[in-house]
Amino acid sequence: MNCVVIDDDKLSRKVVESYIERTDYLTLIASYPSAIEAINDIKKNDPIDLIFLDVEMPEMSGMEFLNSLNTTPQVIIISSKEQYALEAFEYDVSDYLLKPISYSRFFKAVNKVNARADKNGSTVFTPENNEIFIKSNSTLVRLHYDDILWVEALENYVVVNTFTDKYTIHFTMKAIEDKMPSHLFSRIHRSYVVNLKKIEMIEDNSVVITTDGGSKSIPIGKSYREKLMGDINLMTR
Repeated sequence: MNCVVIDDDKLSRKVVESYIERTDYLTLIASYPSAIEAINDIKKNDPIDLIFLDVEMPEMSGMEFLNSLNTTPQVIIISSKEQYALEAFEYDVSDYLLKPISYSRFFKAVNKVNARADKNGSTVFTPENNEIFIKSNSTLVRLHYDDILWVEALENYVVVNTFTDKYTIHFTMKAIEDKMPSHLFSRIHRSYVVNLKKIEMIEDNSVVITTDGGSKSIPIGKSYREKLMGDINLMTR
């Protein structure tokens, strides 16, 4: 998704640029300290899918900039004041972010842009299909599927276990099962979903997974055993 940043506040502009850089499916085409510079240069660049736009800028405000465009890509307003929100949404902006902007709020806004693109029949820009973002406290953490060993139920939460860390998130096992790609993960027990690539051996009614501290034996539920045998590349006679 090609995007530009237009903001006269250098620090705010750098923050948004860094968030774009951290998000794999966003490409920063250009960053401008004023709407005037953006208007003079934006037509020379590749097609723009998304604009991060400040409101209060000298010479030309964000709203005046929007008025000047014949066609408008999706827009996320970034502002230090709430008072422009009503006017901004009259321009059908995708979201309105108040400074200072956290990455989690930034990412939520970009997801909203994706949803609108999908609804309009446009390309949906999603993270690479070998990773997932999970919320840890107030931070979104990117995990590659290959880093996840198993997921374990814990009352109203689940614990995502990697080789080095554990992340407790408010999620159900059914939602985890639906979210994880079925060719990589299998639910082997009412309380466990495992990464099939991380299974070292299957013995009796459990699977063994190598961990940082040795190994972990995870039980196989009776009702899940047949499915597990179908999920692995099994060679028997």
